[in-house]
Amino acid sequence: MNIVVPVKLVPDLVEELNIDSSGVSLDTEWIRLIINEFDDHALEQAILLKERGGGQVTVIAPGVEGVDDVLYTAAAKGVDRLVKLEGAAELGGSNHSLSRALAVAVQEIGPDLVLTGVQAHNDLDGSVGPLLAEHLGFPYVGYIAGVEWKDGKLVVRKEYPAGLVAEMEVTLPAVLGIQAAEKPPRYVAVSKIRQAMQTASITSQQAAAVDSSGAPGVTRMFKPETAKRATMLEGGPDEVAVRLVEVLKEAGVL
Repeated sequence: MNIVVPVKLVPDLVEELNIDSSGVSLDTEWIRLIINEFDDHALEQAILLKERGGGQVTVIAPGVEGVDDVLYTAAAKGVDRLVKLEGAAELGGSNHSLSRALAVAVQEIGPDLVLTGVQAHNDLDGSVGPLLAEHLGFPYVGYIAGVEWKDGKLVVRKEYPAGLVAEMEVTLPAVLGIQAAEKPPRYVAVSKIRQAMQTASITSQQAAAVDSSGAPGVTRMFKPETAKRATMLEGGPDEVAVRLVEVLKEAGVL
C-alpha cells in the first residue's frame, strides 16, 4: 500500500507566543515549531499499516524552520520517503492554500491512502484533511481511532460522542483524519535520528502557486484582555439564588 502523510508544524504552546507588529499574526522570529500532535498519530498509524501489510510511507511537510528534524525523525521511525514542500511557508498560514499545494504534490505520488491529523490547534479556517480530500476528489472520514485490513477491505473505527464507536468500510483511495493511532507515537533515540540524517535523503519540491480563496482574513490578533466584569454574589444560598435571578433578568436571559 502506498501511504502519504502530510504533516504540519505548529507553534509549541509551551513557549510564550507573541504577536508581531502588524497585529494580525504571531511573531515567528523566535517561535519554536513542532509537529502537530494529531499528525504524529497519523504518522504512527501509517507505519503500523506498513509493518503489518507492507508498502511505502511518504511524509510531506512544508519547508519551514525545523522541518528537517521532523522529517529525519520520521525516517528513524520507519518512513520510506521524505518530501519538503518549499515555498509552502509563504502561503500565509492558510489551510486552504496549504491543502491546494499538498493536493498537487500528493497527486504526483498517486497514493492509495492519505492519513492526516484530524485537526491542529492553529486551524482557523478548517482542517487540512477534508480540504485536501476535496481537491483530490477522494472520500474523507474523520475522527478515526483505528485502521486495519479485514478480509481484503480497509476498515476504520470512527469515534462519536458518548463513547460510541462505528466500524466503516472505506473505498480507496481515501483521506482519513486520524484522532488517535492504535498505539502511542513511538519514541526514537537521538542516535537513530542522527543515523537517519546520514542515510535518509530529503526531496525538495517547489510548492505549486495557488491562491488562498475561501480562507478567512485575520483583522486583529490579541491576547485576552483583563476586564472587571465579574460579580461576586455573597450571602446564604437563598440570598445568592434571589440575586442570581435578578442578575439574569437584568441581562435579559430570563
